[in-house]
Amino acid sequence: MKAAAFDYHRPASVDAAVGLLAELGDEAKVLAGGQSLVPVMAMRLGRPEHIVDVNRVAELEGVSRSDGTLRVGALTRHRALERDELIAGAAPLLTRAAPYIGHFQIRNRGTLGGSLAHADPAAELPAVAVALDAGIEVRSARGTRRIPAGEFFVSAFMTALEPDELVTALHVPVWGPGSGFAVAELARRQGDFALAGAACGVQLRGGLITRAAVGLFGMGAVPVRARAAEQALTGASVGEVDLDGLARDAVAPLRPASDIHGSGAYRRRAGAHMISLALDRALAEAQGTREAGA
Repeated sequence: MKAAAFDYHRPASVDAAVGLLAELGDEAKVLAGGQSLVPVMAMRLGRPEHIVDVNRVAELEGVSRSDGTLRVGALTRHRALERDELIAGAAPLLTRAAPYIGHFQIRNRGTLGGSLAHADPAAELPAVAVALDAGIEVRSARGTRRIPAGEFFVSAFMTALEPDELVTALHVPVWGPGSGFAVAELARRQGDFALAGAACGVQLRGGLITRAAVGLFGMGAVPVRARAAEQALTGASVGEVDLDGLARDAVAPLRPASDIHGSGAYRRRAGAHMISLALDRALAEAQGTREAGA
């Protein structure tokens, strides 16, 4: 099939883009990488009357670090998340997650902002944003605001974005020395949507875990923050942590949906294993770095 007819707009600035969104309202969709929007339009599951292509908006590009925060522009391609040295040094969990996103053709075009705005519950980057307490910068003709990632994702494919708002950047807190990060996911094939996955970070000091972050994807309608697991890890000695038991407790209250790919019970078991696996890798990395205060 082919997409239904639409009017095409190609603004050159953020102001022009949000001006169009304010004018066109619900009938407009933003085109960045197009890796989700174009297939939806081609299958006529969505028929927007207007497409606002932001690929020429240079303000949406770029990566910078200041005051303990990494700012990543919304037009940053997934491939750049894999390869950019500043991202890898300041927010390694973004770098760890990127290779799991689709196939390399998708990563060459797909964008950070597009992934966040699409809010697929099986996607990696929303879970990373939630786990790291990131802020999602959005802009409209009314001004700019920053939405905590934990409040941004409302339900499957639904966010706190207003129709006239555009995702402009992700702000990620930078962790210090003694940190380790890892992502683990289960999919039918490499590049397929995750059946269950975990994005984890830990920070060590003197053999104790002083900070922990555990975000889950594919386990509900929105990314899940496993706060009970984080609390159990914080203050624990590295050598005394029962990762398998902690992971089972983390998924016990979750009720992931069942579908043709697996039951909810199967996803819980898989999710527990992904948590244990990711935390084990993150702890190994943290122990291989200079601990905070060492």
